[in-house]
Amino acid sequence: QVQLVESGGGLVQPGGSLRLSCAASGRIFSVNAMGWYRQAPGKQRELVAIITSGGGTEYEDSVKGRFTISRDNAKNTVYLQMNSLKPEDTAVYYCNANLVSGIYWGQGTQVTVSS
Repeated sequence: QVQLVESGGGLVQPGGSLRLSCAASGRIFSVNAMGWYRQAPGKQRELVAIITSGGGTEYEDSVKGRFTISRDNAKNTVYLQMNSLKPEDTAVYYCNANLVSGIYWGQGTQVTVSS
């Protein structure tokens, strides 16, 4: 079994920054990719950013240039640095692990951007 635990969410003013962390534990073998998704009230869950086993990254268009995904393999942790936050970034952010053994999700962490 694999567990993903997110942290780092909170309330921030527009233009501010937050860094989300996702610590993975358990039977972690053969990672295809890890990523961050978000779901705003009344909307579908959407991909924010992913990082592949080879280190390649992809971003949703609205966060390009503002968000950066990274990982620390030694700690089995993936990060999402979010800068220049906007009210429309408000959502629950979920960590996702795409492993050979299956797809796993964290419990989510709330990010609220408001003045």
